[in-house]
Amino acid sequence: EDSGDSGGTSGGTEAVCTEPEAIACEDDIILDLSLHDDKVSNGAVETSMDGDDFVTLVDASAGGFSAASNNPWVYVKFTETGAERVDIDDYTALESMDWDLSLRRYLLRLNGGSSGPSCVGAAALVESAYADVEALPADTPFVEDGFYSDDCTLINDSSGLPGSPQVALGQWWEYPGCVATTMVPHVVRLADGRQLKLVVESYYGSGQETCNSTGRAG
Repeated sequence: EDSGDSGGTSGGTEAVCTEPEAIACEDDIILDLSLHDDKVSNGAVETSMDGDDFVTLVDASAGGFSAASNNPWVYVKFTETGAERVDIDDYTALESMDWDLSLRRYLLRLNGGSSGPSCVGAAALVESAYADVEALPADTPFVEDGFYSDDCTLINDSSGLPGSPQVALGQWWEYPGCVATTMVPHVVRLADGRQLKLVVESYYGSGQETCNSTGRAG
């Protein structure tokens, strides 16, 4: 389960893109990320308010580690009233701008670049705390998912886990032996130009603090 805070959408109202653009390595992503065209995830997405922030709990467990490849991704869009689930299958998502974020287990994909036809990107603020993030300099670069080389070879992240692609939100976690949360905040820029800040607080339903402090799942 993924639990995270996101601030309300704001800023930059000029659209970044308005039309979908075909992704470059569609056949490869279907195979490499085990995408499905015959089912929609039933993972719940629940959003509540905590002060000025939205707190969203996403069931991205996908049946557990051994069954994950047999289950589809959960798709989410960010609205003025928080994150909402999008009922869409993996194949349709490759051509749709109706989602912003996709989740399965510890992998978080944004709709852009290698992952989707939109232009959703993120900036990792590794030196900042979530509560201190108010605004970004106008020239801050936003990175889209980019986990394929020019010849469509999968680019893995630094976790050492097989089939773990290098995604724009990858710095939310590290792997000392379990999925530990780094509390690195990101600012996500949506296709319509709005921005929101995001931090993933917990991956496990319980035992997250034990994982973070010892490198072992609690």
